[in-house]
Amino acid sequence: MTTEADILKALSSIIDPDFNKDIVSLGFVKNISIQGDKVAFTIELTTPACPVKEAFRQQAEAAVLAIPAINAADITMSSKVQQAEPEKDLLPGVANIIAVASGKGGVGKSTTAVNLAIAMAQTGARVGLLDGDIYGPSIPRMTGLAGYMPAIDHDKNILTPLENYGIKTISIGFLMPEGEAVVWRGPMVASALTQLLRDVAWGDLDYLFVDMPPGTGDVQLTLTQKVPVTGAVLVTTPQDIALLDCRKGIEMFQKVNVPAIGIVENMSQFICPHCGESSHIFAEGGAAKLGEAYNTDVLAQIPLDIAIRENSDAGTPIVAAMPDSDQAKAYQTLAGEVARRISILNRRKIDIPIMTEG
Repeated sequence: MTTEADILKALSSIIDPDFNKDIVSLGFVKNISIQGDKVAFTIELTTPACPVKEAFRQQAEAAVLAIPAINAADITMSSKVQQAEPEKDLLPGVANIIAVASGKGGVGKSTTAVNLAIAMAQTGARVGLLDGDIYGPSIPRMTGLAGYMPAIDHDKNILTPLENYGIKTISIGFLMPEGEAVVWRGPMVASALTQLLRDVAWGDLDYLFVDMPPGTGDVQLTLTQKVPVTGAVLVTTPQDIALLDCRKGIEMFQKVNVPAIGIVENMSQFICPHCGESSHIFAEGGAAKLGEAYNTDVLAQIPLDIAIRENSDAGTPIVAAMPDSDQAKAYQTLAGEVARRISILNRRKIDIPIMTEG
């Protein structure tokens, strides 16, 4: 007669490549049920965006069906995203806060933040997006929410975030006419960011992405001081001046003990809309060299493509408008990498020894 121990022994042959441990030791296997020659169980991963989710399911099925008395397996794949620092629950319900930052403007940071957030939501994760660029909020237009106003609970002074494409979104741009200039000193900007963080009914989120303004100023410091930031995704373009400013961004986050999740090289190459030929018009290989200097990987190389720009301007981000396109797949791959690295960071914080490539 097959026992639960037999099932666990079979599944212990499956090794998680990020943690270098088997899925049984990691506690991923749950709810084992055996009825005659049939077994059912759940594999609970650390993120719904796990890049090896389907591989795990196939390996698990093969492992249990190799047991002579088992002829059928019902495997449920689920996930539970870990909280970065449970002891610092300063934003209740939000498991991970990720800054999407750049050292300079014009590198496509907001486009990256929006498409990354939507791609993450498409995996089944609960996702929020906060527009931290108080002076130049662009998230309302990019998410197709320009002109809409969030509901306000006046008794509690709480905003209800707007939602589109599966992500909850808040921006100072929702609270003022589009195009109106924000003429505030630094302390007012820091106060506005704090309110957009804490006075919003975010609910339960696995990931809250914060689209940061360019630079290394008040908003960046306020974010890292007010809430526990899991990590930062740095966006750059390949040319030297952008890389120089991205370097400053990495160093700033290091000084406030926020790990760099990785670098996104935006506009890495130009894709001709007529012939499809690619050209490295902004140089080549700069982000990789920067990553080597700071022991940080390049998570994705996003092309300079007219479809990405047109859809962003229209409020229909490429991952939502053309989810099967090559351009969208680049952001979907980025989402998987970001989720994977956040899982690794959080696992380290709960003192489970792991090994990663490199």
